[in-house]
Amino acid sequence: MIGFMKKNKLIDCITFFDNNYMFDIRYKILENQIDYFVICESKFDHKGDEKGKKFLFRDDFDPKKIKYLYMEEPFPKNTNRWENQAIQRDFILKNLDFANSEDYIFFSDPDEIIKPEILINFQLEKKYGIFLHKCFNYKFNLFNSYETPWEGTRVAKKKNLQSIDYMRQKVLAKNVKYSFLRIDKEKNIQLFENAGWHFNNILTYEEISLKLKTFAHEEFSGDKFSSLEKIKKRIEMRSDLYDRGHNYTEVKLDDSFPKYIVDNRSKFKKFIL
Repeated sequence: MIGFMKKNKLIDCITFFDNNYMFDIRYKILENQIDYFVICESKFDHKGDEKGKKFLFRDDFDPKKIKYLYMEEPFPKNTNRWENQAIQRDFILKNLDFANSEDYIFFSDPDEIIKPEILINFQLEKKYGIFLHKCFNYKFNLFNSYETPWEGTRVAKKKNLQSIDYMRQKVLAKNVKYSFLRIDKEKNIQLFENAGWHFNNILTYEEISLKLKTFAHEEFSGDKFSSLEKIKKRIEMRSDLYDRGHNYTEVKLDDSFPKYIVDNRSKFKKFIL
């Protein structure tokens, strides 16, 4: 007799800065497919400045699904923003003792959301997976064709995961095109096409400014990019924050978007064109 096979748990992991608005959307879209949401927040931003605890546990979250990790220790004094980001990501891996070796560990930025239907009976055929998302900027339906498809969420079984930061930084779609002689490149990768949404900078002007001043891309932290006036002007023009000449296009909010957003468009009207 064939014994009962327990399904692999799906564990959704993010690092968290302060965007409860986006996490709430993420949770509502994925709650029926994800077994655990792991949220890792640091008391300090990646510059090393104290920010405090910002994550809010809403009453409609299932407490059995939420694994909240809080890093109270400061980052080392001799590390840069990228290294601090890596430290925070791999703090997650150190605290996945509740997961077994066959469970799937997904890692995303909080605004990268997988299509929930892809997760039904999910199977990974390679060592790693990359989910290719449609990219939207400033508004849920302001399409960024320049960065679509966006290499967003990564996934691996826990037994194959040595570093979340490595999976994010070094597991890249272009690797599969390299010759077999390039043993320095990870090529055991499954690509999931049209696999979700990257809702980038669905934030107020002030929140975008703070993000630019504190995230790993230190080159964008100065007033040239982070001043409120310049951010407001670029958003009004539907143009790229980083002076790359990208202009974005309004598209219809239809059934290709998350059902939760479509069904609650009045709730999200501030960020819908």
